[in-house]
Amino acid sequence: MNMEIAALSEVAAWPKAERRTRIVLANQFTAAGLDGEGFEFFSALSAQAPDDALLLALAGAFQSRLEGRAAEAIAKLDAAASLDLGLPHYFRGISLADLPGCAGRAETVVEDLEFVLMVKDRFPPGFMRPVHAALARAYDLLGRTEAAERARGRAGHLITPHWGNREDGFRFGPRRLVGFGPGVYAAQGYDFSDVGFVVTGDGVVAIDAASTPEHAAAALRELREITELPVTHVILTHAHADHVGGVDAFRAGGATVIAQANFAGELALQNSGPPPLGYYLPREGESRRLDLTPDRLVRGRQTLTIGGVEFTLIPIPGGETDDGLLIHIPSLGVVFTGDMSMPYLGAPTLAEGSAEGLFEAMRTVIGLRPRQLVHGHTALTENYTIEAFPGLLAALRDLERLVAAGIADGLTLVEILRLNHLPDVLREHPAAVMPYLVTRDNFIQRLHRQRTGYWHRRGEGIERFAPAELAAAMDLLGGGSAAAFGAAGRELVRRGEQALALHLVDLGLLRHPEDPDLAGLRRRLLDSLVAQNQMLNPFKFMHYAALAGLDLAPAD
Repeated sequence: MNMEIAALSEVAAWPKAERRTRIVLANQFTAAGLDGEGFEFFSALSAQAPDDALLLALAGAFQSRLEGRAAEAIAKLDAAASLDLGLPHYFRGISLADLPGCAGRAETVVEDLEFVLMVKDRFPPGFMRPVHAALARAYDLLGRTEAAERARGRAGHLITPHWGNREDGFRFGPRRLVGFGPGVYAAQGYDFSDVGFVVTGDGVVAIDAASTPEHAAAALRELREITELPVTHVILTHAHADHVGGVDAFRAGGATVIAQANFAGELALQNSGPPPLGYYLPREGESRRLDLTPDRLVRGRQTLTIGGVEFTLIPIPGGETDDGLLIHIPSLGVVFTGDMSMPYLGAPTLAEGSAEGLFEAMRTVIGLRPRQLVHGHTALTENYTIEAFPGLLAALRDLERLVAAGIADGLTLVEILRLNHLPDVLREHPAAVMPYLVTRDNFIQRLHRQRTGYWHRRGEGIERFAPAELAAAMDLLGGGSAAAFGAAGRELVRRGEQALALHLVDLGLLRHPEDPDLAGLRRRLLDSLVAQNQMLNPFKFMHYAALAGLDLAPAD
């Protein structure tokens, strides 16, 4: 069973479900190739809410992919477009373009999707990739050759704003400078992490410093469109490389570097740990062992006034590291939170992170009553909002109790994960649903690892086997045939179990490395897993994109 689809199907049916939750579920069905299941789900939900244009459009979109159902699907899509503007036109245009000959309605495709481009600021940036692909097909049918070529140059099948490559690292979205209040900005898309800037009467205070000096300098150049004031201070939210690796770009101008008192210990932990996963850091940055001594350490809550702006610096244990530092600007109601809410409770490759630290930090932030949270990564700022915090905190505390009870009852990690726990409190806090789902499995894994040993009474961990050994054993079951691995992998795909299929195919390739069928299936599985995670889990997206060797251009 695909646990993510199961969980999303439940929460998407709740009366207060957000539209985004339903769109994420639709993407999951699509990426897993479960068009029939997607149609059944959204058709049933649409029947309960016939005036909901999005549900009707999604039902029509899935039905359009089913053999012999195009006419019924188009009727649904037309009805949805008559109820509301925006997403219904997006889904109608995309769906018609995917039908042979645009179902004779290439003009409708162009009208719908050129309208979407006119109001593209109302959509996530990545949604425009398939818009251009669909327009290219419609333009071709209409004989608009030059327009078709331009559209093809901007087309793609992914709907995520994420982009990046092996050399320069991963980005959560397009390069842009986002304002969060008078003089408060975040440079997004210049690095894996975001760089904050607060313009004061005396100069600029930078919040964090990206992965490399080059990325930090590029972010600062964007700010130079607004002010030429010098960077006087750099306040580091924690010691992870993607937040401190570029500090020299600011320090070269004489900036004072401020960090929490536990900074050195966290930096030492990171320097002694394994390399990062995937390509979230640029190649130049991932191999460095950082040597950084802040000019000033913060051991307790303190107020700092710079250029007439009051900053309250609050040390926190945090969910990710024990050197976390909140930066509160009371006059503007803004809190820079760093990575305290990172859904992995610490970097997944390091022995760090704390559930209690996360809870304490969240209570502290809620107590500040801020207007805006600015996290260390674009995806966190967009999803882990102050509106989501109360429900998310309650849900995670509920989850902690479940994990503790499961451990006490002797459940294995996998058994606890398979409970697919959805706290009831989320029903009344729809803004917390997606942050909870992204955090949940990582939270369970971190707690289980911290609170149990390496042997389980049912035998887990007592013996360890290398992948090559497991592959050899499975090859015995398959009669030494690569085809057996391929057949089993394709059956798992049919069931919507792409991640398990990938694991199986990887084992098969250890035994049959030259088999073209397995290699092709692996590539298709990676593409599917990239697509499945593009809206739900940017970190899994990044992992699978790196395995696939994708070079993703920014969405336009």
